[in-house]
Amino acid sequence: MPEKTYKLIELVGVSSESIEDAIQGAISRANQTLKNLDWFEVIETRGLIQEGKINQFQVKLKVGFRLQS
Repeated sequence: MPEKTYKLIELVGVSSESIEDAIQGAISRANQTLKNLDWFEVIETRGLIQEGKINQFQVKLKVGFRLQS
């Protein structure tokens, strides 16, 4: 069985609804142009505050995908 090799990229997902939506949005968008997405790791979570309320969630991810043979 051949060894697997992965490439890592960093993405930032943004959502006004939730952290989970920010993650899903980033993964969904990456899936439109990349093949073999296998895993992700949340690196950083932050947000934007406006008028004393959370206005936006921002999540930095590392995403791993397998390189094709």
